[in-house]
Amino acid sequence: MAPLLSGYLIAAALAALQPAHAKDPIRDFCRRWGHQTAVVDNRLYIDGGQLTWNPMSQNPLNYTNSWLLYNDLEDSSSGMPQLHADLNKTRNVPDLSGGVLWADEVNKVLYLYGGEYTDSTPEAFKPWAYDILLNQWNQTDVSAAAGIQRVSYGAGVTVNETGIGYYLGGWLNNNTVPGWGAEPMLTSNLIIYDFVNDAWTNNTGYDQTGRGEGVMVYLPASDKGLLVYFGGVIDPFDNGTVVGDALSNIYIYDIASTKWYKQTATGEIPDMRRKFCGGVTWAQDKSSYNVYIYGGQGITNTTGYDDVYILTMPSFQWIKWYPTEAGPGNPHGISSCNVVNSAQMLIIGGWFAQHQDCDSPSVWGTHNLNLGKNGPQDAMWDLFYPNITEYLVPPEIVAKIGGDSRGSATNKAPDTWDNRDLPVYFSRFPTFAARTATRDVSAATGGSNSTSSGDSGDSNVGAIVGGVVGGVGGLLLVLGLAWFCLRRRKKSKDGVKEKQPLQTNPVELAADDSTNLEATFVA
Repeated sequence: MAPLLSGYLIAAALAALQPAHAKDPIRDFCRRWGHQTAVVDNRLYIDGGQLTWNPMSQNPLNYTNSWLLYNDLEDSSSGMPQLHADLNKTRNVPDLSGGVLWADEVNKVLYLYGGEYTDSTPEAFKPWAYDILLNQWNQTDVSAAAGIQRVSYGAGVTVNETGIGYYLGGWLNNNTVPGWGAEPMLTSNLIIYDFVNDAWTNNTGYDQTGRGEGVMVYLPASDKGLLVYFGGVIDPFDNGTVVGDALSNIYIYDIASTKWYKQTATGEIPDMRRKFCGGVTWAQDKSSYNVYIYGGQGITNTTGYDDVYILTMPSFQWIKWYPTEAGPGNPHGISSCNVVNSAQMLIIGGWFAQHQDCDSPSVWGTHNLNLGKNGPQDAMWDLFYPNITEYLVPPEIVAKIGGDSRGSATNKAPDTWDNRDLPVYFSRFPTFAARTATRDVSAATGGSNSTSSGDSGDSNVGAIVGGVVGGVGGLLLVLGLAWFCLRRRKKSKDGVKEKQPLQTNPVELAADDSTNLEATFVA
């Protein structure tokens, strides 16, 4: 009887040790959205956001993603970069949606800023960094970030040449700031973080108008570079009533002079949209800078978009690139976009309003846009090819700006410059001294050997238990572990959300419509 009882107790202990969701982020993947991403070396890292499990008919809840994942950009054996889930992320590191991962490619560190809690009460902002070489998370100096608040669904970008991250606008609300207790509010500030000197500053944006849910990119133009922002929503009357910002309004920040400008774009201007994604690349001679945007949620269009537009600069023309034929499409937003080697843009995840199907689960919601259509099939939507590392300007852009696939654009000005400083900035190219690492970075990228599966922080539980069940002492240890894990589960920050359909987006959106995916958690 005693051995039988021991067996039951051990089985119960093993069950208690399993993670609350008991799902695998690779094998059981269905959808993801609201995550933050960054590319360092040959890995595309994915942190936070929310996900659903496959099939959705049997798993009708939203979960917070508690894993730090990465796509191996050298392994496209499945057609897209292989996804891995074997990196460390301890439970004290927050799992956030709508933030940014600033990538220090020189020192091999990711910095997490912004985002909102979707499964628990927000904590006061503390800067977190993931050390790629050591495979561990660390808090940076909290005092250095004094006065900086966490915001969500702003627009972030890294300038690797200087080791500085930027984040414009975003939401202050009950999910970002502890004890907020007021109506959600869009901010107008430009947050700047200097990685090397661990220095934070809170600068003014283009104006005092709160804005968020747009896209910002970095251009290697002017003396120290330019930041370009557009789209999303604004609060023009500072009363909580937000409206869409027309994509003809292009906001430009000259880093050297710290001055903001606005330039009017023309051409096939996209509909206003929020929570879309984008990335930038440029001709080899920098005669054109081309921002590709994808999808997004609608302002007056409740279903969102399944399209690709290109903003080519300095002519400031919008070009519709996809679709080329009429059809219903597959609208979704809250995706991520990452340009890889200047030539391809990986679009990952998104929230689909019109159906309950999983998002390409065999490749984990990963889609590839060949920015120059220079793959084996000359296709726009294509498999991912690690060996495509050269951007060719596609014919649709060449037709508008002249030149050829390698540059030599002849149309390098808009119909009218809105400020005489802008043509000067676009005629210059920055020169940066090569950054040197502030630590030894000779070790290979990543932590443990990559696998195609794994549960961060909860793996190898069976192996731990198996080594100690040979006697009474082992049994007591198992029971102790079970008791500990039951307590940990009770206190766990991992939450489960009830899935609700996207809210209708009226012309004038309520200020609390900051995520469109509000839901109630269940125990």
